[in-house]
Amino acid sequence: MPQIKYDIVKELGKLSTMESGWSKEINLVSWNEREPIYDIRTWNKEHDKMGKGVTLTASELKKLIELIENEDI
Repeated sequence: MPQIKYDIVKELGKLSTMESGWSKEINLVSWNEREPIYDIRTWNKEHDKMGKGVTLTASELKKLIELIENEDI
């Protein structure tokens, strides 16, 4: 299986932190030297191990924000 390259271009913030020290974060990440995209996933403290996550383009993130803002939470 090929090595996945990533570069956390900008750390936007932590959404939550687990007792294990891993945290769910939203970051701007470049995967395999591509254009950076918004990324929500769990990371260990050193950012060298990660869990499964979801990536969003800027337009997808804007749409998600719009949908959440229209939700009666």
